[in-house]
Amino acid sequence: MKIALLGTRGVPAAYGGFETLVENLGQRLAARGHEVTVYCRPHMVGGRFATYRGMRLVFLPTIASKHLDTIVHTLVSTLHMAVRKRPDVAFYFIAGNSPFAALSRLLGIPSIINVDGLDSQRAKWNRYASTYLRWAERVAPRCANVTITDSRSVQALYKEKFGVETCFIPYGAAMDGIDTGEYLQRFDLTPRHYVLFVGRLEEENNAHVLVEAFEGLGTDFKLVVVGDAPYSDQYREALFATKDERVCFTGYVYGDGYRELMRNAAMFVAPTEAGSTHPVIVEAMAAGNCVVVNDYRPNLETIGDAGVSYRGSEGAAGLRRVLAELLADPARVERLRELATAHARAVYSWDAVTDAYEGLAKDVIASGSLRGQLLR
Repeated sequence: MKIALLGTRGVPAAYGGFETLVENLGQRLAARGHEVTVYCRPHMVGGRFATYRGMRLVFLPTIASKHLDTIVHTLVSTLHMAVRKRPDVAFYFIAGNSPFAALSRLLGIPSIINVDGLDSQRAKWNRYASTYLRWAERVAPRCANVTITDSRSVQALYKEKFGVETCFIPYGAAMDGIDTGEYLQRFDLTPRHYVLFVGRLEEENNAHVLVEAFEGLGTDFKLVVVGDAPYSDQYREALFATKDERVCFTGYVYGDGYRELMRNAAMFVAPTEAGSTHPVIVEAMAAGNCVVVNDYRPNLETIGDAGVSYRGSEGAAGLRRVLAELLADPARVERLRELATAHARAVYSWDAVTDAYEGLAKDVIASGSLRGQLLR
């Protein structure tokens, strides 16, 4: 098959979960003999490559602004795909790209879209952007041949709110490798002696809640905050203003460094309350972390019985109480690490994810009008 992957920032993955999905999915599809093309944004990928891990990369221009970047690049990519590449099927990512999934079909190329969660609920969007995203979320199942969700909770929401069936395909995770100690040394960290946060520094991800909770803990552990955000300067400055010298802001860390920080943390905390399945939670479990999450429904679905939650409604106080209990009980933390590792291996396999995407693509190409098929 000839397969196009559109709507993300591109690969090598250097930003978020969908980019990591595209990198892992694309390289596995390519290894299986498929011709895979990934559309990339020049300003978001470090360097230009003709190919990467078996994938063909296409770099096209865009307008690098918060509200236009994704839309403009996906439109340009769709037109380029239709004229130059003519794949057998196009995979789109993020509900906001649903109109282009429809355009792809009008241009004779079947399309499949992974909508993630309800992006319109994110605090970072203004009124106009939220209105557009609400519309895009609602019409996504009509725009693409098939709509994918990576969370059973979001799948149920689409059924309840929009009356449509979607395909459930979970996120994958693989955190194998060898630690060199380079990144622990760079940030002056001791293995199993720090609490870790990874994510974009945007308000709904609640890094500020974690920082506030940690400031009230009597411990010599460190708090390591990995991530940044290109359009949240005011929020970032408020975070960086903490006077707690135990808090370490690393900026973006990817690849071997990211995995090393994941594998050596004492605990991983995901206080987020937006989106669908958060890839960092899956990856934290695969790395053998004791995982603590906000009791946001998709988070609870992701961890199952292999992690700990706190009441998001209680804010920093609730999170601080849970962290204090875990810090006082190392044996429980160790049990949770073992449970997390086993859960990730059983549920979140990149090879199984690739099987599902590959099978879905074949079915869409064969039928031309497949809708609402459930993958169980």
